[in-house]
Amino acid sequence: MTVNEYQKLAMVTLNNDLDKKEILTNAVMGLCGESGEACDIVKKHLFHGHELDRTALIKELGDVAWYIAEAAEALDIPLEEVFEKNIEKLRKRYPEGFSSEKSINRTE
Repeated sequence: MTVNEYQKLAMVTLNNDLDKKEILTNAVMGLCGESGEACDIVKKHLFHGHELDRTALIKELGDVAWYIAEAAEALDIPLEEVFEKNIEKLRKRYPEGFSSEKSINRTE
């Protein structure tokens, strides 16, 4: 499945009663909530002695993906464009790959 196919399939469950502004707002708020849930799973593993619940983490990452797709939908852009622009930014920032030095002394 391509990311654009994912976006199309995922957006079948989009609330069509919302306007573009509401869709975007829901998307960024949803990202915060679902990212927090993913973070909580890792926190419990690292600091509370829980086994890493990979199944739950995968589900939460899927929810994060859904909200990213929703945000792209609100902006009327294919999800692939979001990914491509991110890779362009990363290549510009770290042309030879990540380094702590470039991260610390980064210029935008």
